[in-house]
Order: sequence, then C-alpha cells, then structure tokens
Amino acid sequence: MVRPKLKSMKKFFLIAAISFLAIGTHAQSEKYLASMKSNIAAIDTSFKNPANLLALANKFERIATAEKDQWLAYYYAALCQVNYTYMEQDKSKVDAIADKATELIDKADALQPKNSEISCIKSMIASAHMMVNPMQRYQEYGPESASYLDDAIQQDSNNPRPEYLKGQGLKYTPDQFGGGCVTAKPILQSSLDKYNKFTPASEIHPNWGKERVEMLLAECK
Repeated sequence: MVRPKLKSMKKFFLIAAISFLAIGTHAQSEKYLASMKSNIAAIDTSFKNPANLLALANKFERIATAEKDQWLAYYYAALCQVNYTYMEQDKSKVDAIADKATELIDKADALQPKNSEISCIKSMIASAHMMVNPMQRYQEYGPESASYLDDAIQQDSNNPRPEYLKGQGLKYTPDQFGGGCVTAKPILQSSLDKYNKFTPASEIHPNWGKERVEMLLAECK
C-alpha cells in the first residue's frame, strides 16, 4: 500500500513544479511585454528631446540583457541609437554612436538572421556614418546603405520601411545626382501603399514610418 501512495505523491509534486514553472514563465513574459510596450510608446515623443533616445536605447538594452533570446529589444535599442545620430550636432561624436548601434543590431541579427527590419537598421547606420562627411564618405557608405535596403526588400517585399528609407534618401539627394521629388515620389507612394496594407506581427513588432512617408509625399506635391 505504500508504493502507490509514494508514486501518487511524486506525480503531485511533478505537476506542481511544472505549474509553478509555467506561472513564472508567464509572469516573466507579461513583464517583458509591458516593458517593451511602455518604451516603444515613448519613442515618438523622445524626438522632442533627443537625449531621451539614448536613455531609451539603454532601457531596451537592459531588457535585451534580461531576455537574451528576444531580438526585438536589441532592435529597438539600435533604432533609438541610430536615430540619435541624425540629431547629434557634433559630427565628431556620430561614428561612436553609430558603432554602438551596430553592436546592438548585430546581436539582434544573431537571434533573427536575414530579417528585413534588421537590414533597414543596418542601412540607417551606414547612412549615419556617411552623413558625417558626405563628400568624402559617399563612395564607401552610400552603396552599403543601398545594398542593405535591397536586402530588406528581398527579405520581405511587403515591408514598407525599405522603400520609405530609399525614397527619403532620394528626396534629399540633389536632382543633378539622380534625386529629388521626381525620382523619390513613386518609391514613397509604393511605400505608402504597403503601409496601408501592413499589419505588424505583434503589438511590439516594428510599425513606424507611415506618418513620415505621408509628410514626404505632401512635400513633393
């Protein structure tokens, strides 16, 4: 009579252990989602005070350190980091900030290789390096930035962000170098058409850029 009882108790403790593990994992997942949503929501307003972008990048990196298998935390850390480079007035500081963005996006890439959104960030980083001195750096970083956008389009033809970034770059390229609104407008329009059909994979997946495309198109009319 002892053995069946012992067997039953072992089964009970096993079920209890699995239940506690599941509850703990769910609580951790809920905490991760709540932190991500809160920080993602703060990105847009951070552009009013660029230093907040670096603070957000640090917050996302801390999330990524705690959740080592979550590529999106590294992605958003890199996104905030590279966006700051475009606002930094001291060009001597831009390369180091962009290099940090590269470090972060490389970690995202290791977790989620050949991802269209990650390729977009790599293109933005190359552009950041180029803008430190466009005349001297275009031949190195211009093709690199364009190549990453080509990769991004190939990796996900429905992603609107590669064409947004491509069209934006063309809009601000002088007409004599093949840029301007005439060249940029059809690409931006294609991006907007994709935005109108786009649904992010989850509430924390990338879903930025549409308002910017609409503004660029309005400027080209």
